[in-house]
This record gives sequence, C-alpha cells and structure tokens, in this order.
Amino acid sequence: MIRWLAVLWVCFALALVPDSARADELRPAYIEMTEQSPGQWSVLWKASTNSRLGQSGQVIIPANCNIKGEREREFAGSNILSRLALRCDGSLQGQSIGLKGLELSTTDALVRIAPIDGAMQTLRLTPDQPVAALPKPSIISNVAATYTIIGIEHIVLGFDHLFFVLALVLLLKGGWLVAKTVTAFTVAHSITLVGTTLGWLSLPSQPVEAVIALSIIFLAVEVIKARPDDLRLSERFPWIVAFLFGLLHGFGFAGALAEIGLPEGDVPLALLTFNLGVEIGQLAIVAVAMALLYGLRKFRIEWLQPTKTALAYGIGIISTYWFVERMIA
Repeated sequence: MIRWLAVLWVCFALALVPDSARADELRPAYIEMTEQSPGQWSVLWKASTNSRLGQSGQVIIPANCNIKGEREREFAGSNILSRLALRCDGSLQGQSIGLKGLELSTTDALVRIAPIDGAMQTLRLTPDQPVAALPKPSIISNVAATYTIIGIEHIVLGFDHLFFVLALVLLLKGGWLVAKTVTAFTVAHSITLVGTTLGWLSLPSQPVEAVIALSIIFLAVEVIKARPDDLRLSERFPWIVAFLFGLLHGFGFAGALAEIGLPEGDVPLALLTFNLGVEIGQLAIVAVAMALLYGLRKFRIEWLQPTKTALAYGIGIISTYWFVERMIA
C-alpha cells in the first residue's frame, strides 16, 4: 500500500514539476529601463528560453516613448536577452509598461525603472496584471513589497527548498523541535545568501544544486528508516543537520536572486525583505504540514506512518531524479 501511495504521489508531483528548472530556480522575466541621458532610455528584458515569454514575449513600452533603431537579441546561458533604445518625451510617471504574452504564461515579471536624476522604481507584473502604470517614486515600499513577495514565491514554488522543509516536518516530532530546526536552516541559508550576494562567497552552481538535491534524498531516507526506539543522526542533532544543509541551500537562494537582480542603492533592503519573504513562506509550509499531520494523528492515527512513508518515498524519488539530471547536465 505504501509503495502504491508513493507511486501515485510521484506521478502527481512530476505532473506539477515538469522540469528541473522549477526545482530550484526562480526565473521571472524582468524588464530594466535605464535613462542614459535626458529623454534617452535603454531597455533590457530577459526571459528563459524554455518559457513562452522567451519565444514570443514583447515589451509594451510607455505611450510617450518611441523605439530608436533595431531591436537586439542574444542568448545568454538559458536566457534570451532583448535590448532596444527609446526616446521618451516627458516623465514616465503614470505611463504604462508591460509585457505582451505574460497573460499566457505562469511566471511573473520584475520591472525596474532607473531615471538619471531620481530614485529607482521597482514593480511586479503578473499574468493577471501584465500591464501596470508607473507609480510615484516610493523606493522603500516598492522594493520591500516586491522582494517580500518574491521570497515567499521562491520557498513555496521552489520545489526542492519546499521538499527539504517538508521532510524536516515529517522527520521530527513536536512543534518546538521543528521550530528550532527550521530556524537553524533559516540562519544558515541567510548567511550564505548574504555572503554570496555581496561577493564574499562563491561556489559553482551545478554541484551546489546537485548537493541540494542530495540533501533532500538524505532526509527522505531518514524519514523512511526512522524508528521510535532508535534515533537516527538527523533526529539526535536535527538543528546541526539543518544548519549545514541550510548553508548549501543559501547558495541556491543566491543563484535565484542573481537571476532576478537587486536594485542598486537598496541591496540591504532587498536582501532583508527577500529573506523575510522566505521565512514567511517557510512558516506557512510548516504550519500547514503540521496541521495536516495533527489531523491524521487525531482522527486516523493508523494512516499517519503510511502517509509519512509514502510522502518520503515520493520526495526521495523526485530528488533522485533532480540529482542525476544535475550531475549529467
């Protein structure tokens, strides 16, 4: 029964996670408008080559701007970069900017406007709102809100980080123990996230992503082999295990944040609010998972261990797929 539950869970999870790009990478499109001289703007927009946006998306420019010259397009790794020059008459405040085709995608777009003599503005486009008017400059509120939401999305939609937190909840018993362990994980990934973003630390992304997958496999095995009368390493010292693996996951967060970019002059605020968003997402995952396990324990206790085992099998199998794919990529 456990194996059949695991097979069903794996099929469902693989349907939700069709490729490894969604495993650890947060890849929203982004548009960056930079004023080079009064009225002269350069536009850069980036999208993944695997996305619909990368193939057919197009920037919707403000109405008071005109394109100068030809659009330039190039490939950079797994992204497509498009560049164009604009001549804009008057202020961009209140003008609309957007991304054609975003409404047909499943990703978001981050927009940064950098005037030559004003504060940088940051806003977020979504499939439900692919076009937005540029607000009055309010850099603190724009950056804080945008990067908090991005942090929440990364932990909730970045499946390997989500699986790691879920595996911790499945492995450990007691809300206080889970809270301490997740806190250790948060502290650790915050250290490497900040260090990498500021250029103090560096590791190549491919082996880091492979070891992140391996860390989830390790926890899945620990859940499957856990016995009440024989505590395993991760159960005896869970916060140490979470801290050590959290250092690696921090490099994964940093890689995702590097794809998005940080607003010049407000890097500390963006880092702080991104971390805050990650923590909010983690707490939400822990709360939901513990509530579901509590419900099983209270009303169907005989289902509790089979459910944990089936989930652990599913998490382990998917993570093994990620590990192999990242090793041979």
